[in-house]
Amino acid sequence: MTRATTADQAAPSPAPQAKPGGVAFVGTGPGDPDLLTVRAVRLIEDADVVITEEPGHADLVRVVRARAAVVGDETTDEVEFLDGGFGEDGQPLTHAARAKVVVKQAKRGVRVVRLLGGDPFLYASGPEEAQAVAKAGIGFEVVPGVSSVGAVPAYAGIPLTTKDHREVAVVTCGDKVDWSRYADAPTLVLLSAVGQIGDIAKQLMALGRSPQTPVAMTRVGTTTEQQTITSTLERIAADARAARVAPPAITVIGAVVDLREKLSWFETKPLFGWRVLVPRTKEQSASLSNRLREFGGVPEEVPTISVEPPRNPQQMDKAVRGLVEGRYEWIAFTSVNAVKAVREKFEEYGLDARAFSGLKIAAVGDKTAAAIAAWGLRADLVPSGEQSAAGLLEDWPEYDEQLDPINRVFLPRADIATENLVAGLIDLGWECDDVTAYRTVRAAPPPAPTRDAIKTGKFDAVVFTSSSTVRNLVGIAGKPHPSTVIAVIGPATAKTAEEHGLRVDVMAPQPDVDLLVESLAGFGAARRAAMLEAGDPVTKPSDRKPSARRRKA
Repeated sequence: MTRATTADQAAPSPAPQAKPGGVAFVGTGPGDPDLLTVRAVRLIEDADVVITEEPGHADLVRVVRARAAVVGDETTDEVEFLDGGFGEDGQPLTHAARAKVVVKQAKRGVRVVRLLGGDPFLYASGPEEAQAVAKAGIGFEVVPGVSSVGAVPAYAGIPLTTKDHREVAVVTCGDKVDWSRYADAPTLVLLSAVGQIGDIAKQLMALGRSPQTPVAMTRVGTTTEQQTITSTLERIAADARAARVAPPAITVIGAVVDLREKLSWFETKPLFGWRVLVPRTKEQSASLSNRLREFGGVPEEVPTISVEPPRNPQQMDKAVRGLVEGRYEWIAFTSVNAVKAVREKFEEYGLDARAFSGLKIAAVGDKTAAAIAAWGLRADLVPSGEQSAAGLLEDWPEYDEQLDPINRVFLPRADIATENLVAGLIDLGWECDDVTAYRTVRAAPPPAPTRDAIKTGKFDAVVFTSSSTVRNLVGIAGKPHPSTVIAVIGPATAKTAEEHGLRVDVMAPQPDVDLLVESLAGFGAARRAAMLEAGDPVTKPSDRKPSARRRKA
């Protein structure tokens, strides 16, 4: 018998592998998806099952996972949604019933995210559900959410405390509240007070509160539907009825409300609440939509162009083989779609970025250069001036027999690309292989409600990023209503819009998506300032329907 060595005796037994399942109780905050915590976003991206509580939670999950796909993060292909708010009979679930739903899913060994509005452990069923999960011996974690108590007033431009007002009381307005306890509180934050605000105001005034005490009521706070009315204790009930304020809403009572006049920042965004039509290819709409949201807009993406492979792939196959064999001195990318098409062809052949060794790369603009960089490559030439084919030609070097061993350029482009770039390169002494890398075809018409909204002026603005988006939108959905603000990316697109009977209100100074959105925001800001200066209420373009505007004679 051999004696075990000390090392053998000390060797630990293999540790059991941890299962990927478990439950995460995630607070979604007051409504703005950008207020989700970093941890909440990561868990939603990785979830197998999401148990929702509010109607908007499914859309929230789709937005988060779509953003992850844009930046290249891995997500599970599909996510399963379960309604944690209502049962199959349509009746609201009790805390116990919700807990059973959560435990049942967790026992499957999958990653479960239980979404709860606001914070999971504040006025929510999170504690009861977490206890049930713990009792079942299942691991869980709690991800706090931003509370509406502080977030909604902040989005309304109302600080709850200042150096002069350092006390605040938060009251959930049930049937029985002893208001004498709060008569002297400098600042009151009322939850669930919309239906009772008249009686509450009377009781506070009877306890000695001044009838002129400032009051603000904010509904659906932190969303682009946010609405804030400011009033006084004696008039808030009448003003809330006149404004048709409905729950959910947060009410703030106290002198801090007066600071809203200087600190209102969200509802004063230049495109606040504007419904903006984004007619682009589905793959390219994310960055534009995100920029619109930064200015308070509500983008609605309507694909008008579908990017398809070329009908005959042999030309592209031959060009890629020539690239690998050293046939070209340059490759010129004139769009992000061109980069994507070549990259997909490389993956089809099992090639990677090393095949570009010794090849010079040109990009028509910064966006295309960024797509090239995401591939691990660097563009050797990007226009120093106008980011267009003309700008590219301005900086393109002439062919030099002494310096350039090869005089051929690979130009992968769309099937409808113009010939200007090819002609310009030929004039500079280069030979071009102008290859159809992808086709752009008209997308299917949008749903009937969207078509109706376009024609009847329910959109406040539409942003056109190319002439083809103008032609295709009009072709599949009809002309935008005369009240809709028309924003275009450049002169060529403006000309096409005018040819279709549309008056252009906004044009980007350069053909760049960011500049296009900034120009539209500048238009919105100037429009708002003009209304305020005239003493008029601030309205959106869709609120006004002039009978005769924008149509060309």
